[in-house]
Amino acid sequence: MMKLNPKRVWVPGPLIVGAGPSGLATAACLKEKGVPSLILEKEDCIASSWKLRTYERLRLHLPKQYCELPLMPFPPGFPTYPTKQQFINYLEAYAQRFSIEPLFGMEVKCAEYDHSIGFWRVQANDLEFICRWLVVATGENSVPVVPDITGFADFHGRVLHSSSYKKGDDFEGEKVLVVGCGNSGMEVCLDLCNNHAHAYMVVRGKLHILPREIFGVSTFGLSMWMMKWFPMNFVDSLLLFFSWMILGGTEKHGLVRPKVGPLQLKMTTGKTPVLDIGTFARIQSSHIKVVPGINKFVENGVEFVNGKHEEFDSIILATGYKSNVPSWLKESEFFSEQDGQPRAPFPNSWRGKNGLYATGFTKRGLLGASIDAQRIAEDVARQWNFKTWHFPLEF
Repeated sequence: MMKLNPKRVWVPGPLIVGAGPSGLATAACLKEKGVPSLILEKEDCIASSWKLRTYERLRLHLPKQYCELPLMPFPPGFPTYPTKQQFINYLEAYAQRFSIEPLFGMEVKCAEYDHSIGFWRVQANDLEFICRWLVVATGENSVPVVPDITGFADFHGRVLHSSSYKKGDDFEGEKVLVVGCGNSGMEVCLDLCNNHAHAYMVVRGKLHILPREIFGVSTFGLSMWMMKWFPMNFVDSLLLFFSWMILGGTEKHGLVRPKVGPLQLKMTTGKTPVLDIGTFARIQSSHIKVVPGINKFVENGVEFVNGKHEEFDSIILATGYKSNVPSWLKESEFFSEQDGQPRAPFPNSWRGKNGLYATGFTKRGLLGASIDAQRIAEDVARQWNFKTWHFPLEF
């Protein structure tokens, strides 16, 4: 399927960078349409973010029907919210079913379109891959974000990003500060609390926290259904009303809601509301303490922006991730050089020029990645005609 020389690899179909769910889904959809592809993965396994950079208690935040990849449902016996290991097992079975065999240990250093030949040149390790189509599937969350806080090196305790956090019993009896209040920060706090650590959570801005389910129905699923019939502002109002009924007021516990509703905020900024799985009850009971932003680190703890000092044994940075695309893709028209995201918002974030595609950058999770994968496969399949293009014979 490909021609080789010692340094160059000719790829007849699309070259996909990243063997996470987005890359696997794209490869499967292409194969279903008779189009071969090749995946390059810098780690030594598929779904490396799930296998190597997630905590043990993690479950899918949304019901499984919104997280299935194209062409293969979850096994019938899976729970509504599959565990981390169940999802990894599903991805491994998915790759096996569609005979997807990535090249592992291949870190892409540079990818650039060569206008003189009409192909992409992709440098990985000591090889150069030549392809007509390039699919960026490294995702929105490929590199941990570590904030620049004064005095970081002065703190003598343990500091780690949430990508390195595994389980709460590693911190039993410790006083732990979690910096960040998204879904990861909330769940890390709950895990710490459940394992007899003393958890503190930094909340710097406003946020929406919603129950994961409303009267036994998925909040996400209910939102999607209501959006088919009602305006977004009305749906937001209903969600906030139900949240108040189930959770009560949040502001008196240090969680101030934005004036913009949760769906509108997600649509305009990409900021996802927190889906509560029990953390807020621990905040209400003061088992998890909410604290303001950090002014600086000190030797044995931190100084907060309100001037108060607090000692901590460990600090966990649940400060999110960012795209690494600008570090290797030499293109700035489709992808932003600032944040590594496609410049065009969903649903137009999947296709650029010269055979460049993106999957997993929709800010809509696995459901958005599946939509991207199907669109890419359909678009490439329309072009998949050896009579209309060929490899260059010379350079």
